[in-house]
Amino acid sequence: MRSIELVADRSGERLDTFIARRQPELSRSRVRHLVDEGLVTVDGKQVKPSVKVTNGAVVAVTVPPPVEMELEPEDIPLNIIYQDENVIVVDKPAGLTVHPAPGHPRGTLVNALLAACPDLRGIGGTLRPGIVHRLDKDTSGLIVVAKSDRASRALQTQLKEREVKKTYTTLVRGVPEPAEGMIDAPIGRNPKNRKKMAVVANGRDSQTKYSVIEVLADGKYALVEAKPITGRTHQIRVHMAAIKHPIVGDSVYGKRSELVDRQFLHASKLDFAMPVSQRHIEFESPLPDDLRQALVRLKSASDS
Repeated sequence: MRSIELVADRSGERLDTFIARRQPELSRSRVRHLVDEGLVTVDGKQVKPSVKVTNGAVVAVTVPPPVEMELEPEDIPLNIIYQDENVIVVDKPAGLTVHPAPGHPRGTLVNALLAACPDLRGIGGTLRPGIVHRLDKDTSGLIVVAKSDRASRALQTQLKEREVKKTYTTLVRGVPEPAEGMIDAPIGRNPKNRKKMAVVANGRDSQTKYSVIEVLADGKYALVEAKPITGRTHQIRVHMAAIKHPIVGDSVYGKRSELVDRQFLHASKLDFAMPVSQRHIEFESPLPDDLRQALVRLKSASDS
């Protein structure tokens, strides 16, 4: 248990707002839960979250330790490229699912992080890492994870305000024209297959910037840099397929390829502001071996 005592420095502020302002690691929803559990008092009395505090009132907060998740920590090798008390940045390999799901409680990035981060402070009172954005199982590359409530809220705000800059490297069929452009097309569930996404008229606003890095195999392929402005499910995969340049190896939105055993999509750069210092930092990840070898094979075939 952790005990906090605060003296109100203004009158008329809601109790939950006051505590969240003075204790940034506690979200308002977390504070309301603590109040409901009887773990918050004002001048020694239990109150409601909406009560207005008066200047000079003594607010006592008891914060229990985070509860354990049912998920088990697993010693899964991770390429951790940065870590501090607030965030951890991982270069995720292809084939690793980010979050547990029904029927798939083990072998995920979350299980691995529970073992790799003994200093997790928990999200919403639960001892778990804060997954603020995701990568598809067969997409490799950079992902940032929050280690505390405060970091999770800060990163979610940046994502909502489109301040997190994500860059992907992908190989597509054919050469997009123009060589640089913006794909602006709404994305929603495919009405014919609810397991897939598609460009649909009533979908959510979605934009992806792209630029051709290199034309390969006499125009049969192009290496492309893609920057999603929004963050929709399968966004880059859906957008590239929509302009008739599907990602190589994408069996869902394109077709399988002899060049690579998965979609050629790698989260190569990630830029965001650190949750506490607000210092912007950019991380980079080189193409993994399977994607580099695919390019080598493609170029070798072109030269022969």
